Amino acid sequence: MMQWETVIGLEVHVQLATRSKIFSGASTAFGAEPNSQACAVDLGMPGVLPVLNESAVAMAVQFGLGIDAEIPEVSIFDRKNYFYPDLPKGYQTSQMYHPIVGPGEVEITLDDGETKRIRVHHAHLEEDAGKSLHEDFHGMTGVDLNRAGTPLLEIVSEPDMRSAKEAAAYLKAIHSIVTYLGISDGNMAEGSMRCDVNVSVRPKGQEAFGTRAEIKNVNSFRFVERAIAFEVERQVELLEDGGKVVQETRLYDPDADETRSMRTKEEANDYRYFPCPDLLPVVLDDAYVDHLRTSLPELPAEKRARFQSELGLSAYDAGVLSATRAMADFFEGVKDVCGDAKLAANWVQGEFAGRLNKEGLDIASSPVSATQLGELVARVKDETINGKAAKQVFAALWDGEGDSADAIIEAKGLKQVTDTGAIEAMIDQVIADSPVQVAQYRDAEPDKRGKMIGYFVGQVMKASRGTANPQQVNGLLKEKLDALC
Repeated sequence: MMQWETVIGLEVHVQLATRSKIFSGASTAFGAEPNSQACAVDLGMPGVLPVLNESAVAMAVQFGLGIDAEIPEVSIFDRKNYFYPDLPKGYQTSQMYHPIVGPGEVEITLDDGETKRIRVHHAHLEEDAGKSLHEDFHGMTGVDLNRAGTPLLEIVSEPDMRSAKEAAAYLKAIHSIVTYLGISDGNMAEGSMRCDVNVSVRPKGQEAFGTRAEIKNVNSFRFVERAIAFEVERQVELLEDGGKVVQETRLYDPDADETRSMRTKEEANDYRYFPCPDLLPVVLDDAYVDHLRTSLPELPAEKRARFQSELGLSAYDAGVLSATRAMADFFEGVKDVCGDAKLAANWVQGEFAGRLNKEGLDIASSPVSATQLGELVARVKDETINGKAAKQVFAALWDGEGDSADAIIEAKGLKQVTDTGAIEAMIDQVIADSPVQVAQYRDAEPDKRGKMIGYFVGQVMKASRGTANPQQVNGLLKEKLDALC
């Protein structure tokens, strides 16, 4: 039976976080009333001229520097001619032949911890089109042009990915880089980041690529994986049945979990590219690029490496905690307060992340701050409270029952009992109240007693309302029970 190899390339469209559009002063704010943020420039009205947004240029260059890409001295805008109902000018201002970012690469990390480098062919600036609206129009289509002219950075990979998992990992890596840089909010639900997925299959060992299909505007990591899985299966079945894959554009329907044909795929010459006569070439000197280079923040790969080398975290922990800038900043805030990186990592990835997921919140919406969690972890570290009590304190902080861990510990009487005399008194009382269990312990084989001690520990912890030091309880109980044997 023939073995098939999947070949994948992504074109990732990132909406840049400028306050105004790429060629006009119209606002880019999300959620405004339809057609309230489209000016004459965005609509291509006669007599208007575009003016390039410098912030968009700076953000594109920052991305290029962030992936160690070549930054050409000169880039040029072109007109890409085609008709869409939501593109009123009849052409899109883009960059075809001289993009602002040249070849670079992005490192991805897979589920098994393996890393792979994916080459980026280039990244170019362009304007977004508007949005067609089909709901509530009774068989007609409405057009919202608020998005027309919004600055996009289109990041074009080489066809280096060989599985849906690799493609999703690459998309996550791009998302991480652009959000770390602050050049995009990366909100895929709002369309701030979406991608076109180019998929083909070929017999294993064959060098020539198969015919590709392009799946347009996929807007989630999960959908990228599912769309690729469906498309690969479709193409393999088609080829094994003696058919041919047609080069075309397809759409992914997440409800039906399938791709459907949209239109025959155009070639570059179908768009009749030519240099935009209204925009001068963009010339970037070394001083400008170097200035942007010095302003770059610590990026995910660097942060991940530092978390391992300086803080002693495992590769897994470092990867999870550096995946987003918000998570990394929150973790470092907790760590700086409590002074214990590993303990901070455990709490951020465990109790904190679990509660966020349960509530469907992001870090910015968390009711518990990094400082509050850091103070709580510090109380665990210095054994003011034990692990069980710490969870109670965290829940109280989350529910707004107090402003600080110390205040909640005091109010609820959760301070850990470490006084040996007090713990011994509770143990003596539990032993006196448990003659049957003591007799069973005494009569058991020595190697069976370890499991039986759990009953006594539970009773002591109950008597102390969970505040006794578990390590002391275990040690003292064993001494006293063994003395009775």
